[in-house]
Amino acid sequence: MDEIDINSLLLIGLAAVAVAGVLFVFIYPLLSGEAKAEKRKATFLAPGTARQINEKQVDANARRKQIVDSLKEIETRNKRKRISLEARITQAGLNWSRRRFIIYSIITGFVLGIVMLGIDKNPLIALGAAVVGGAGLPIWFLKFVAKRRVRKFVKAFPEAIDIIVRGVKAGLPLVDCLRIIAHEMQDPLQTEFRLIVEAQAMGLSVGEAVERLIARMPIPETSFFSIVIGIQQKAGGSLAEALANLSAVLRDRKKMKSKIAALSSEAKASASIIGALPFVVAGLVYLTSPNYISLLWTTTTGQIVMACSGLWMAAGIFVMKKMVSFDM
Repeated sequence: MDEIDINSLLLIGLAAVAVAGVLFVFIYPLLSGEAKAEKRKATFLAPGTARQINEKQVDANARRKQIVDSLKEIETRNKRKRISLEARITQAGLNWSRRRFIIYSIITGFVLGIVMLGIDKNPLIALGAAVVGGAGLPIWFLKFVAKRRVRKFVKAFPEAIDIIVRGVKAGLPLVDCLRIIAHEMQDPLQTEFRLIVEAQAMGLSVGEAVERLIARMPIPETSFFSIVIGIQQKAGGSLAEALANLSAVLRDRKKMKSKIAALSSEAKASASIIGALPFVVAGLVYLTSPNYISLLWTTTTGQIVMACSGLWMAAGIFVMKKMVSFDM
């Protein structure tokens, strides 16, 4: 009897183990989600799906290559351009012609030479003053006006990009957004974007019209803007998102420039004091002892000393300017 019970228990145990094995093999994967995972894996590794994945990778690589080629093309085109006199006048925002600028330069050099000749009676000094007045002062004036205009442009440029972002998100075409800036913003943004709209109306694409902005405003901000527009025209993508990121980058650059200016203000003040000190001392000595210091420009030895001192001063000022100037 006991042997029959033992055999029955063994059979029952073996049957239970077999049932548990069957349940573990067939039911557990369904309950744990392994069957779904395997199904998704099989679908993912199917020949058609793999081909689609490869096609997506190829498309992404082709788009990345197209973006890189666009960047290289724009960078190469900008490097080949040489800044002419007309371009400098345009950057300054002046409506002068080349002939008019040359006439003004000749008049400035002639007047300055006559004034120095009346003061010193030395034809060499008068000739040097005429050269400085005819070639140096006009170019410096163009650079000064252009630099001031660029500062105004950079200050308001992120706001113009925000207008484009809001317009594109609202469903307006890019050209209409540019036209809004050309009518609503102040100079120099109004003038520059009006020229972009006029160039586009004459048959140029938006990317080509924006590239002309770099010639009038040769700064990194306009290069970034041209690159974003050019890539979007060629490769597609979300223009609003790209321009929003560009606006954030430009505002961060502006903050960084302000921080750099604050940190370097002490060094710039020290350089200005050191550079102005010889002239201040010479002026004070002339007020107290004019006969003593007048030997510097009334004698040949003094003139040589002044020339050498001027060269050393110019070299020192140039070095100090490089030390306290930071470009971004």
